[in-house]
Amino acid sequence: MNTKDLENIAAQVRRDIIRMVHGAKSGHPGGSLGCADFMTALYFQIMEIDPTHFTKEGVGEDMFFLSNGHISPVLYSVMARRGYFPVEELGTFRKLHTRLQGHPTPVEGLPGIRVASGSLGQGVSVAIGAALAKKANKDPHLVFALTGDGELQEGQVWEAFMFGGAKKVDNLIVTIDYNGKQIDGPTDVVMSLGKLRAKLEAFGWMVLEMDGNDMKKCVQTLTLAKTISCKGKPIAIVMKTEMGKGVDFMMGTHKWHGTPPNDEQAEAALAQLPVTLGDY
Repeated sequence: MNTKDLENIAAQVRRDIIRMVHGAKSGHPGGSLGCADFMTALYFQIMEIDPTHFTKEGVGEDMFFLSNGHISPVLYSVMARRGYFPVEELGTFRKLHTRLQGHPTPVEGLPGIRVASGSLGQGVSVAIGAALAKKANKDPHLVFALTGDGELQEGQVWEAFMFGGAKKVDNLIVTIDYNGKQIDGPTDVVMSLGKLRAKLEAFGWMVLEMDGNDMKKCVQTLTLAKTISCKGKPIAIVMKTEMGKGVDFMMGTHKWHGTPPNDEQAEAALAQLPVTLGDY
């Protein structure tokens, strides 16, 4: 796909996010909107996957793990648009008996989901396990994971970073959504991450940086990460995004981390987001 095609998908994904969270009157629109470009690039351009033949084991294809599971709206939208399940099912988000729980879970047999992710701090560890399994099985495919910057305040994340670097888990690419905001305010105020790149490099990781709201740069950086993978070091991408990207009144604040828009706000948000693929 060319950049414009991917941008059109991301625009529709943002509409899906607003409609899902508004319809459920619950959910996390801010980080979901911010990661729409990255997730679109990953699922539609970068990863080698087969949505029509999904298996939990992921043998013979790339795998993705969402560690910051509260941004499930963007994951569900991208998976549906990629063909894992019917797009119309997005309308059941957070409803009773739905497969689209507020945090992803494999219990309901949802294609595309391999582990539950809601308790923060666990995704990088799980991704490392999957990457080591691929090495043991001589599967040349890669494992991708996404974690949030506020999530890095969890100690288990740093245990995973230490292990991944020490054991040279080099078929792993972890992206950190560095939007600078979390539920209680700016990450620098709640608990500063300091010199993040230097910390990751000190743990033995190869570090890239990118603008996560520029589709062309997302594709270029993720493609580079694939090219330099499997060369002795795991790869971390520090991704700058804007929470609430695409909706002017949701940007520049942490307010929309986990706040659903009311009817008037949803209408105003959708007016800023073009229909490109068709609403569910």
